[in-house]
Amino acid sequence: MKNIDKVILPLTTLALLGCEQAKDQRPNIIYVYPDQFRNQAMAFWNEPDYAEHIGWKADPVKTPRLDGFADESIVFSRAMSNCPLSSPYRGIFLTGMYPERNGITLNCMAERPQSSLREDATCISDVLDAAGYSCGYIGKLHADHPTPNDPANPGHYVSDRRPEWDAYTPVERRHGFTYWYSYGTFDEHKNPHYWDTEGVRHDPKVWSVGHETDKAIEFLRNRNGERKKDAPFFLTIAYNPPHSPYESLDDCMEEDFAIYKDMDYSELYVRENADTTLTKADAARYYFANVTGVDREFGRLLDELKELGLDRNTIVIFTSDHGETMCSQGTYDPKNSIYTESFNVPFIIRYPERIRPRVDSTLFSTIDIMPTLLSLAGLNDMIPSSAEGRDLSPVILENGKECDTPDAALYIRNVNGPYNEKGLVEGFFPAARGIKTDRYTFEIAIKKDGTLSRVLIFDDINDPYQLNPLDYKKEPETFAMLLNKLDAKLEEANDIWHRENRLDNLKF
Repeated sequence: MKNIDKVILPLTTLALLGCEQAKDQRPNIIYVYPDQFRNQAMAFWNEPDYAEHIGWKADPVKTPRLDGFADESIVFSRAMSNCPLSSPYRGIFLTGMYPERNGITLNCMAERPQSSLREDATCISDVLDAAGYSCGYIGKLHADHPTPNDPANPGHYVSDRRPEWDAYTPVERRHGFTYWYSYGTFDEHKNPHYWDTEGVRHDPKVWSVGHETDKAIEFLRNRNGERKKDAPFFLTIAYNPPHSPYESLDDCMEEDFAIYKDMDYSELYVRENADTTLTKADAARYYFANVTGVDREFGRLLDELKELGLDRNTIVIFTSDHGETMCSQGTYDPKNSIYTESFNVPFIIRYPERIRPRVDSTLFSTIDIMPTLLSLAGLNDMIPSSAEGRDLSPVILENGKECDTPDAALYIRNVNGPYNEKGLVEGFFPAARGIKTDRYTFEIAIKKDGTLSRVLIFDDINDPYQLNPLDYKKEPETFAMLLNKLDAKLEEANDIWHRENRLDNLKF
């Protein structure tokens, strides 16, 4: 951080800049979210001006472009993914609704036909399209239930793999995105495939992040009519890396792997809760290589934006759907947990001359993204009534407007419901609910018979690596306070735990 506290616009100026803009001045928006990119995997957190806002060490990664980007942006230290799993995150981001309302309660795949983005949902792209934006989507979607709708082979899935995870998204399910270069989910980083706007499949045989950046640059240059010429644009770029696999040079670029290949575990693993005896330990080298590769490609995107003179009126967001535990907490599951390595995600937003670069500790959740971005675009009057999050744009703009900031972020973990006679999953089971507050991480998990499985309480200030869970029976006041906050968040979200009075039925 390069003296960012000195880069302060007068509050009166910020207030004026935060006023609703004329339509022809609406900002462009670029939303970049690589999959499984944890907040700890950014080097700037080790710099003194950033480190003072957290209680942990950053990974030993090389992220020079993100470091520079952070110096120009507001960096949320407590951005939380309400349901830290690929598909549910996407449903929340796109719709501003929690999983039960948007339709995506579990990761989308053929065996879970009831987990899929609602066709009638109003997505952020629907709103922006209606407001005159040119909307483009590049990369991984993973928000649709796969069906036998291969454009090149009608009546068949897009591959012969079973169970099927990948999916083609037809025009009628693209929710206002008029430029399309996307796929459902597919984890061969150097052998990606995509369907374009017309439904034609492309198999470029290159590292996916570099290729998707190339397509994003084409969209920005607009030489072939990728977007409307005189309209603002909303471009979403969903890189798959650093998502698994992270096992070989088939998963990352050799130039990036070279940075980490000779590092031993003591150098790779700086978090005190990491268990390097796990067989997954070698994966860190490949994971960090993908992090560095994503950083470079993100920088290339920023360079092009500046070269084209588009940077001053473009909101750029860098975030992720969930984190990666990477041997922390002794678990092989990289995500779908309340541990900070999974739950806490990057959220960095640059809006030149409109925001003051700084670190902000507001509990900023996935559910808040849609209303906040629409408001930043001057479209607060178009935020759909279905949106369940808060408009936190006043926090970002510091424009003097009142803003109801959250005192907790809701955590949701669902697992498969029962299987029917066809071998398909029926619904979901709400296995755990929890919250993150300014100080505590709190989770209650239940068994499928509805009885208590575990209670987790971490004091994140005094125990930033979550090594010493508090005994809720020995901390009755803290437990009661957290239980009340969780109950309030469940009621606010009209969560199934609230509707079925699950907290009241548990025996603590």
